[in-house]
Amino acid sequence: MPVFKTPFSGYSVKFSPFYEHRLAVATSQNFGILGNGRLHVIDLSPTPSPSPISEFAFFDTADGLYDLSWSESHDSLLLAAGADGSLKLYDLSLPPQSNPVRSLHEHSREVHSSDWSPTRRDSFLSSSWDDSVKLWTTDRPASVRTFKEHAYCVYSVAWNPRHADVFASASGDCTARVWDVREPGSTMIIPAHEHEILSCDWNKYDDCCLVTAAVDKTIRVWDVRNFRNPVAVLSGHNYAVRRVRCSPHARNLIMSCSYDMTVCMWNYMSEDALIERYDHHSEFAVGVDFSVLVEGLLASTGWDEMVYVWQQGMDPRAP
Repeated sequence: MPVFKTPFSGYSVKFSPFYEHRLAVATSQNFGILGNGRLHVIDLSPTPSPSPISEFAFFDTADGLYDLSWSESHDSLLLAAGADGSLKLYDLSLPPQSNPVRSLHEHSREVHSSDWSPTRRDSFLSSSWDDSVKLWTTDRPASVRTFKEHAYCVYSVAWNPRHADVFASASGDCTARVWDVREPGSTMIIPAHEHEILSCDWNKYDDCCLVTAAVDKTIRVWDVRNFRNPVAVLSGHNYAVRRVRCSPHARNLIMSCSYDMTVCMWNYMSEDALIERYDHHSEFAVGVDFSVLVEGLLASTGWDEMVYVWQQGMDPRAP
């Protein structure tokens, strides 16, 4: 299985929505506490070769990077979220010295999450430790709108896969919120966990199904039409759940990674929900993703400076 070593700690990994062989990794020096960052773009070899994974491009930043998002409208555009409070937009079709093509700096603290809309394809979101979420479009140098209701860091933001105006946010104030960009404030406040919520994602087959993950070691699945009680509570991680992703190929599958150094696959519709546990990382596992274009192809990254790409059900460390 392809393995890629980065010079810094991995924070986020995302497959390209345009090329089945391409993915990007956001990294930070010194575990993201202090120092530089680097954005890697890496390619998988389409055939068996001595180098099953290679670096297509990389971009250095003065501060660490915590997240990234691929454009949903242009195959060469890539967005990186920085510890200096900025978002940087890169164009892979241009030479390295021409990048970044834009630096958006409105957040007053670290940008922890970004998400490019699959339906409003010129729009993306950022969330920050300054307790806010911002809406941006590619044709404007300033944000379109700021959403500021959370009482603590907003660790995660995610567009609804079907409704172009709807997104969710997850915060250290223990709530998840659902927003409509046409409305003056949040349309829903879910007291989803008793501890800080670190990640959220929407089910790709049910636009009313929201998944949250928290410091309390659990993943919870919510029906936003009736969120008094979760649809499912997934327990199995031994430490805080850092990131959660819903499968683009199966309604019932959720992948998570944790400070317990494991990546887990869940079938939330099954009584025995935990179906796979991968323990290939030797440090905190903080980034996971499903390939949209290749069913069952997974990726993860962590503070051990490793990026793994593997087929579901196989050992990520297998040669």
